[in-house]
Amino acid sequence: MNHQTLQTCCLTVTVLVGSTSFAHAQRDTYDAEPINYSTAEVNDPVAQLSRQIEAGETELAFDNDTGYLTAVLEALDISTNSQTLVFSKTSLQRHRISSRTPRAIYFNDDVYVGYCQNGDVLEFAATDAKQGATFYTLEQTDDAKPRFVRDQGQCLTCHSSSRTQDVPGYLIRSVFADSRGMPEFGSGTFTTDHTSPLKERWGGWYVTGTHGDMRHMGNAMFEKGADDLDRETHANITSLDELVSTAPYPGAHSDIVALMVMEHQTQMHNAIAWANYETRRAVHQADVMNAALDRPEGTLSESGERRVESAVDRVLEYLLFCNEFPLTSPVKGTSGYTEEFESRGIRDAEGRSLRDFDLTTRLFRYPCSYLIHSAAFDGLPDVVRTRVLTKLKAILEGYDDSESYEHLSRQDRRNILNILNDTKPEFAALSQEG
Repeated sequence: MNHQTLQTCCLTVTVLVGSTSFAHAQRDTYDAEPINYSTAEVNDPVAQLSRQIEAGETELAFDNDTGYLTAVLEALDISTNSQTLVFSKTSLQRHRISSRTPRAIYFNDDVYVGYCQNGDVLEFAATDAKQGATFYTLEQTDDAKPRFVRDQGQCLTCHSSSRTQDVPGYLIRSVFADSRGMPEFGSGTFTTDHTSPLKERWGGWYVTGTHGDMRHMGNAMFEKGADDLDRETHANITSLDELVSTAPYPGAHSDIVALMVMEHQTQMHNAIAWANYETRRAVHQADVMNAALDRPEGTLSESGERRVESAVDRVLEYLLFCNEFPLTSPVKGTSGYTEEFESRGIRDAEGRSLRDFDLTTRLFRYPCSYLIHSAAFDGLPDVVRTRVLTKLKAILEGYDDSESYEHLSRQDRRNILNILNDTKPEFAALSQEG
């Protein structure tokens, strides 16, 4: 696919979601100092893999059925058990997507890979520790040295708005989609995360797994109206055999637990990226003013302090699962994703990890995001990252009992505190100082 074709595909999506003017305005602010989104060098996992291929250090095997999919999943350490299937036409290769040919998404903590049957390209969104979400395509044609093409702003038409917390970012959309995959936007659309009621989640997606008496929008086709969506017939299914053939895909599932993790992870990444951008802008503006007014380096104005504190609060809101939707029935996946995800956990002296699931009343047993161990979190500017950890310590030790964190029991706080003291050296150092 050449640049002209890629741009045309993106513009087709734009017709569905509205004007491009806001996206262009947003891109202008990202491309200015100090962010320089389009021109700054990135070091996300896809960029690293691209450099390895270019240097001849890594080769990608091409498969006649799925192209480079299997090879890139292996190279990026992404399990096929993370597979989720979406049949709504809400992405780049919309002409390839329907209820019979859903788009597959695979992901780990840092990278998302989109695959369409007979697709022109594989789609990638990868998290850079400094720049946040970065988008790429890889042509699905056999080449001795396949080349990842970094997006130059077209993807921001959809991936830069209030839905992504006003940064280049990620989103999970739930829509009313018919059997062709066409969304009925007039009936409503939802951007979902861990705060969303299940009844608003996964419209236009296939879902495998059990969820008791809770109901969602998955596995159902829009026919008449939003109130007539059949949430019952294909609830609690453990196989997609009656709905769609999964033979063309590496996995046979669209795992409910994987979907729930991806919903949390996408908006947690966005919150981290927003804090990164907002803090860098505040510090940059302070540096300019300090030089002009002959003030000491590093001085932040009152407005700059407020901006940094706002960034701290947003990160903590997502980090500590504030306003998480309570589960009223147990949830169980089907693909082995649950066990695989937990096995990657960094564990404390008692064997506990922030990746341990609950899945009875909430998503995780210890409600503090595992992305506190990510490169994106560690890449936050010092001035905001240190404040996040300091305030987190105060919350967990019971010195901050504000209403925002009242969902955390005393035992929750003690457990998370002990896990972080054992697994997050920077946090442990603050605890020792305290």
